Amino acid sequence: MPFNEIMTDTIKILKQNGEVVSDIKSSVQKNKIFIQRSDILVEIGDLIQRSMSNGAEETYKVIDPGFHEKLHSIPAGYQMDVIKLGLPEAKAAVQHVTYNISGVNNRFSQNSTDNSVNIVNSNSEIQEHIVALRDEISRLNLSKEEQRASYEVIDAVEAQFGDGKPSKAVVQMLLNGLPNAGSIATISSFFLSLLDKL
Repeated sequence: MPFNEIMTDTIKILKQNGEVVSDIKSSVQKNKIFIQRSDILVEIGDLIQRSMSNGAEETYKVIDPGFHEKLHSIPAGYQMDVIKLGLPEAKAAVQHVTYNISGVNNRFSQNSTDNSVNIVNSNSEIQEHIVALRDEISRLNLSKEEQRASYEVIDAVEAQFGDGKPSKAVVQMLLNGLPNAGSIATISSFFLSLLDKL
Protein backbone atom coordinates (compact mmCIF):
# COMPACT_ATOMS: atom_id res chain seq x y z
CA MET A 1 0.00 0.00 0.00
CA PRO A 2 1.48 3.43 -0.95
CA PHE A 3 2.15 5.68 2.04
CA ASN A 4 -0.02 8.51 0.71
CA GLU A 5 -3.12 6.27 0.98
CA ILE A 6 -2.88 6.28 4.80
CA MET A 7 -2.68 10.11 4.87
CA THR A 8 -6.43 10.60 5.39
CA ASP A 9 -6.33 13.59 7.79
CA THR A 10 -5.94 17.25 6.88
CA ILE A 11 -3.95 19.48 9.23
CA LYS A 12 -2.51 22.94 9.36
CA ILE A 13 0.65 23.99 11.17
CA LEU A 14 0.68 27.20 13.20
CA LYS A 15 4.32 28.23 13.49
CA GLN A 16 5.49 30.25 16.48
CA ASN A 17 6.52 33.12 14.18
CA GLY A 18 2.92 33.50 12.95
CA GLU A 19 3.29 31.56 9.70
CA VAL A 20 0.45 29.16 8.92
CA VAL A 21 0.86 26.18 6.57
CA SER A 22 -2.53 24.75 5.56
CA ASP A 23 -3.97 21.75 3.74
CA ILE A 24 -1.32 19.21 4.72
CA LYS A 25 -2.26 15.56 4.20
CA SER A 26 -1.35 13.54 7.29
CA SER A 27 -2.06 10.58 9.48
CA VAL A 28 -3.03 11.59 13.02
CA GLN A 29 -2.61 8.93 15.73
CA LYS A 30 -2.96 9.16 19.52
CA ASN A 31 0.44 10.76 20.28
CA LYS A 32 1.89 10.83 16.76
CA ILE A 33 1.30 12.75 13.55
CA PHE A 34 2.86 11.60 10.28
CA ILE A 35 3.34 13.80 7.21
CA GLN A 36 5.30 13.09 4.05
CA ARG A 37 6.61 16.55 3.29
CA SER A 38 10.16 17.75 3.62
CA ASP A 39 9.47 21.28 2.32
CA ILE A 40 8.02 22.39 5.68
CA LEU A 41 10.07 23.14 8.78
CA VAL A 42 8.29 21.75 11.84
CA GLU A 43 9.78 22.83 15.18
CA ILE A 44 9.25 22.02 18.84
CA GLY A 45 6.35 24.11 20.16
CA ASP A 46 4.55 24.48 16.81
CA LEU A 47 0.82 23.81 16.95
CA ILE A 48 -1.00 21.35 14.71
CA GLN A 49 -4.71 21.79 14.07
CA ARG A 50 -6.71 18.90 12.65
CA SER A 51 -10.07 19.62 11.04
CA MET A 52 -12.41 16.63 11.09
CA SER A 53 -15.33 15.78 8.81
CA ASN A 54 -17.78 16.14 11.72
CA GLY A 55 -16.87 19.84 12.05
CA ALA A 56 -14.75 19.42 15.19
CA GLU A 57 -11.17 20.56 15.47
CA GLU A 58 -8.29 19.18 17.54
CA THR A 59 -5.12 21.02 18.49
CA TYR A 60 -1.78 19.32 19.18
CA LYS A 61 1.54 20.70 20.35
CA VAL A 62 4.75 19.36 18.80
CA ILE A 63 7.08 17.80 21.41
CA ASP A 64 9.56 16.30 18.91
CA PRO A 65 9.34 16.96 15.16
CA GLY A 66 10.98 13.60 14.32
CA PHE A 67 12.14 14.42 10.80
CA HIS A 68 13.40 11.47 8.73
CA GLU A 69 15.19 11.58 5.37
CA LYS A 70 14.00 9.44 2.45
CA LEU A 71 14.93 5.76 2.79
CA HIS A 72 14.42 3.55 -0.26
CA SER A 73 10.68 3.73 -1.01
CA ILE A 74 9.84 5.57 2.23
CA PRO A 75 9.59 9.31 1.45
CA ALA A 76 11.16 12.01 3.63
CA GLY A 77 8.83 13.43 6.23
CA TYR A 78 7.94 13.80 9.86
CA GLN A 79 6.92 11.34 12.56
CA MET A 80 6.02 13.92 15.17
CA ASP A 81 5.60 13.23 18.86
CA VAL A 82 2.70 15.43 19.97
CA ILE A 83 0.42 16.05 22.91
CA LYS A 84 -3.25 16.78 22.42
CA LEU A 85 -4.36 20.01 24.04
CA GLY A 86 -7.70 20.37 25.81
CA LEU A 87 -10.04 23.15 24.68
CA PRO A 88 -8.85 25.78 27.21
CA GLU A 89 -5.18 24.93 26.56
CA ALA A 90 -5.70 24.93 22.79
CA LYS A 91 -7.48 28.28 22.86
CA ALA A 92 -4.73 29.82 25.01
CA ALA A 93 -1.97 28.35 22.83
CA VAL A 94 -3.53 29.58 19.58
CA GLN A 95 -4.00 33.05 21.07
CA HIS A 96 -0.27 33.20 21.79
CA VAL A 97 0.73 32.72 18.15
CA THR A 98 2.57 35.84 16.97
CA TYR A 99 1.48 37.46 13.71
CA ASN A 100 4.08 39.78 12.22
CA ILE A 101 2.40 42.51 10.19
CA SER A 102 4.12 45.59 8.87
CA GLY A 103 3.03 48.80 7.19
CA VAL A 104 0.97 51.82 8.08
CA ASN A 105 -2.52 51.05 9.42
CA ASN A 106 -2.23 47.28 8.84
CA ARG A 107 -4.15 45.04 11.19
CA PHE A 108 -5.11 41.42 11.64
CA SER A 109 -8.42 40.13 12.98
CA GLN A 110 -9.05 36.46 13.56
CA ASN A 111 -12.56 35.37 14.48
CA SER A 112 -13.29 38.82 15.90
CA THR A 113 -14.66 42.22 15.03
CA ASP A 114 -12.06 44.94 14.64
CA ASN A 115 -12.99 47.90 16.82
CA SER A 116 -9.47 49.26 17.04
CA VAL A 117 -8.36 52.79 16.30
CA ASN A 118 -5.02 53.18 14.56
CA ILE A 119 -2.98 56.31 15.07
CA VAL A 120 -0.23 56.93 12.56
CA ASN A 121 2.65 59.17 13.56
CA SER A 122 4.09 60.37 10.27
CA ASN A 123 7.25 62.35 10.29
CA SER A 124 5.95 65.72 11.51
CA GLU A 125 8.72 67.63 9.73
CA ILE A 126 7.66 66.18 6.39
CA GLN A 127 4.03 67.07 7.10
CA GLU A 128 5.00 70.62 8.09
CA HIS A 129 6.89 71.10 4.82
CA ILE A 130 4.02 69.63 2.78
CA VAL A 131 1.67 72.15 4.43
CA ALA A 132 4.20 74.93 3.78
CA LEU A 133 4.35 73.99 0.09
CA ARG A 134 0.55 74.10 -0.17
CA ASP A 135 0.49 77.48 1.62
CA GLU A 136 3.06 78.89 -0.81
CA ILE A 137 1.08 77.66 -3.81
CA SER A 138 -2.08 79.32 -2.49
CA ARG A 139 -0.10 82.53 -1.74
CA LEU A 140 1.38 82.78 -5.25
CA ASN A 141 -0.64 84.48 -7.96
CA LEU A 142 -1.32 81.36 -10.06
CA SER A 143 -4.17 80.49 -12.39
CA LYS A 144 -6.67 77.91 -11.15
CA GLU A 145 -5.17 75.35 -13.57
CA GLU A 146 -1.57 75.98 -12.35
CA GLN A 147 -2.75 75.83 -8.75
CA ARG A 148 -4.57 72.52 -9.30
CA ALA A 149 -1.55 71.03 -11.09
CA SER A 150 0.76 72.18 -8.28
CA TYR A 151 -1.46 70.61 -5.61
CA GLU A 152 -1.40 67.32 -7.55
CA VAL A 153 2.41 67.45 -7.60
CA ILE A 154 2.48 68.07 -3.83
CA ASP A 155 0.07 65.16 -3.28
CA ALA A 156 2.42 62.92 -5.30
CA VAL A 157 5.43 64.06 -3.23
CA GLU A 158 3.51 63.33 -0.03
CA ALA A 159 2.59 59.87 -1.35
CA GLN A 160 6.27 59.15 -2.08
CA PHE A 161 7.19 59.85 1.55
CA GLY A 162 4.04 58.15 2.84
CA ASP A 163 4.96 54.70 1.55
CA GLY A 164 8.26 54.77 3.46
CA LYS A 165 10.57 54.25 0.47
CA PRO A 166 10.63 57.46 -1.56
CA SER A 167 12.52 57.52 -4.86
CA LYS A 168 14.91 60.46 -5.03
CA ALA A 169 14.63 60.66 -8.83
CA VAL A 170 10.82 60.73 -8.69
CA VAL A 171 10.67 63.28 -5.85
CA GLN A 172 13.20 65.53 -7.60
CA MET A 173 11.28 65.34 -10.89
CA LEU A 174 8.03 66.16 -9.08
CA LEU A 175 9.53 69.11 -7.23
CA ASN A 176 10.96 70.46 -10.50
CA GLY A 177 7.36 70.59 -11.76
CA LEU A 178 6.39 73.19 -9.16
CA PRO A 179 6.40 76.93 -10.00
CA ASN A 180 9.77 78.64 -9.86
CA ALA A 181 9.72 80.68 -6.66
CA GLY A 182 12.38 81.20 -4.00
CA SER A 183 10.23 79.99 -1.11
CA ILE A 184 9.26 76.82 -2.99
CA ALA A 185 12.89 76.16 -3.89
CA THR A 186 13.86 76.43 -0.21
CA ILE A 187 11.17 73.98 0.89
CA SER A 188 12.03 71.61 -2.00
CA SER A 189 15.67 71.56 -0.91
CA PHE A 190 14.52 70.23 2.49
CA PHE A 191 12.92 67.20 0.82
CA LEU A 192 16.02 66.54 -1.30
CA SER A 193 18.34 66.79 1.72
CA LEU A 194 16.06 64.40 3.61
CA LEU A 195 16.33 61.87 0.77
CA ASP A 196 20.14 61.96 1.03
CA LYS A 197 19.83 60.77 4.65
CA LEU A 198 17.55 57.80 3.81
